[in-house]
Amino acid sequence: MAGVNTPGSGYVLLHHIMGETGGQRGVWAYVEGGMGSVSSAISKAALEAGVQIVTNAEVSQVMVDETTGKVQGVALADGTELHSSVVLSNATPYKTFVDLVPANTLPEEFLCAIKTADYSSATTKINVAVDALPQFRCCKNINRKGGPEHMGTIHIGSESMEEIDIAYKEAAGGFSSTRPVIEMTIPSVLDKTISPPGQHVINLFVQYTPYKLSEGSWQDPAVRKSFAERCFSLIDEYAPHFSSSVIGYDMLTPPDLEREFGLTGGNIFHGAMGLDSLFLMRPAKGWSDYRTPVKGLYLCGSGAHPGGGVMGAPGRNAAAVVLDDLKAR
Repeated sequence: MAGVNTPGSGYVLLHHIMGETGGQRGVWAYVEGGMGSVSSAISKAALEAGVQIVTNAEVSQVMVDETTGKVQGVALADGTELHSSVVLSNATPYKTFVDLVPANTLPEEFLCAIKTADYSSATTKINVAVDALPQFRCCKNINRKGGPEHMGTIHIGSESMEEIDIAYKEAAGGFSSTRPVIEMTIPSVLDKTISPPGQHVINLFVQYTPYKLSEGSWQDPAVRKSFAERCFSLIDEYAPHFSSSVIGYDMLTPPDLEREFGLTGGNIFHGAMGLDSLFLMRPAKGWSDYRTPVKGLYLCGSGAHPGGGVMGAPGRNAAAVVLDDLKAR
């Protein structure tokens, strides 16, 4: 939730071009079968290594010994207790330390830092099914089966810095942007496994949408439909008849992302990626090494260093720290 003039906001761009794909820096790639294939690959490797994976098992509390301050395991919503001297949390810092860890086991200064961290989000994700590829006005040739203009990241509604800034200021006032900033990708052009022949999947990463609207509610179907159609109409300006190609769509606003995925505030990075919440300050000053005030409890998600993105760095780093601590026992 930042504008073009917000100090430090440029880091997010740097964060996105730091990585590499196939040896090329700053290049992104699609995962065949959709993003769920990443989770499937990790779980397959884990199962082959002898890991037991339990799903549909909601954790209600991290159990902590009040005397020693050491983690004892987790309690599930159904009353089941799983005992362990090591627990890694991939939930957001807020979810982990405010909702799951007993409050009396954490230092007041640490808990205050977690509670007051910036979890605001301005992002809405719209997944769209269409019966034809968008044909852009700026392209001379019509590529109904997909051309290079369909394979990369397509930015719409960001003609100028001023336009982006207006969109941000509207959201800061509690209103979804009149002319949203849209990042479009069409993975089905390259990945034929995720859509039927002749049809396509289009992902829209949209800004700016405040968590709480000044007028209306994201729970209102009319409000949701109006915003989705606003996005489609904007795309129509660049790719005529896009709206008429839409078969169906699924929209995830910040409250939806929080409710369905446990993302505090709907923030996909588990917390803002500003300069005041990175490196030694992530998730809180003095706790950037994946360890927490509760001995045996570790943070391994995007709320830990180096932050969000599909890279697995926080988890890999946290696992290394756990192994070192186990060896030292």
